[in-house]
Amino acid sequence: MAKLYFYYASMNAGKSTTLLQAAFNYGERGMKVSLWTAALDDRPGFGAISSRIGLSSDANRFTEDTDILEAVLEEHSRGRVDCVLIDEAQFMTEEQVWQCAKLADETNTPVVCYGLRTDFQGKLFPGSAALLGIADALVELKGVCHCGRKATMNMRVDERGKAVKEGAQTEIGGNDRYVALCRKHFVQSLAH
Repeated sequence: MAKLYFYYASMNAGKSTTLLQAAFNYGERGMKVSLWTAALDDRPGFGAISSRIGLSSDANRFTEDTDILEAVLEEHSRGRVDCVLIDEAQFMTEEQVWQCAKLADETNTPVVCYGLRTDFQGKLFPGSAALLGIADALVELKGVCHCGRKATMNMRVDERGKAVKEGAQTEIGGNDRYVALCRKHFVQSLAH
């Protein structure tokens, strides 16, 4: 029986790298994967799925209106899909997470989602909340705070490197906009 997996972590923990390694492993064995990522990141120079260590791959892009179930079933009708890998899963809607569960349950296709658990204010993203609630397997990948402790939080910073406390839940950016911290240093940064 296939499962719905959620690999979650703070930023810079290697989620996209792990996803791309999984895709490579399936491909090396002659298996077909369906790669997905959020359509939000349209920064120049970024592949559809891109890791900080330079790995990248093209992928299907989802918006909040995308029917992932229907799209993968269509792809499946043209040839067996052995695994569905989704990057930036925190941006899925609750309905899309249930579509992924249905894919795993009804087509016996593993669906492996990778994403952030919380935003820059420590609040769950909708897709992450749904995945934490219904995924068959939860796997925490480890990021590292500057103190050496496990990073569990994502601090948004301004152009001077100061903590941003308010704003939209989603703002695209990399190391220039976000810093992965342990909870202790996250709280301390917000106090200043």
